[in-house]
Amino acid sequence: ELFGHEKGAFTGATQKRIGRFEQADGGTLFLDEIGEVDQATQVKLLRMLSERTIERVGSNTPIKVDVRVITATNKNLRDLVDEGKFREDLFFRLNVVKIEMPPLRTRREDIVLLANSFLQEFAKENDRPKKPLTDEAMKLLISYSWPGNVRELRTAIEHGVVMSNDNVIDVRHLPQFLHSAPVPAASGILA
Repeated sequence: ELFGHEKGAFTGATQKRIGRFEQADGGTLFLDEIGEVDQATQVKLLRMLSERTIERVGSNTPIKVDVRVITATNKNLRDLVDEGKFREDLFFRLNVVKIEMPPLRTRREDIVLLANSFLQEFAKENDRPKKPLTDEAMKLLISYSWPGNVRELRTAIEHGVVMSNDNVIDVRHLPQFLHSAPVPAASGILA
């Protein structure tokens, strides 16, 4: 997927395939969940970052690529390095500019903004009119701890958009897992 392959490199490789690094040549490639990458791929990533070259599977010919790499993870890479699960040299190559994003549960003021953005996105995607969340639905969203962060919120809003046949999205339209969350008596965020 990342490096591509040559025709005949393995069973089923009926044609040459350009990998993501070649496709992104001259641009940026985002690698999500970098903490999950296996050791063999880490070596190849390190080579690409160090030498700015890749080799397709089934080839020994280096291919020059000019790619800016942005990575994300929900794991502490320093801990993975200490545990021997992530290469220290790759860690240093990737850790040029570090941006830490606090979890959604610590920035509840973002929930309203994100929820409204997702409402618009999924209304358009599902060819439905944009419906507002009721105050009770918004309070429920704000009270939830969001262990899955923004992705989990996005899924909950998509669920609400799909499930609501009313003019609004109410608590009953939101996923069941939210209903176990305590609803605060009052919240200054909605005011």
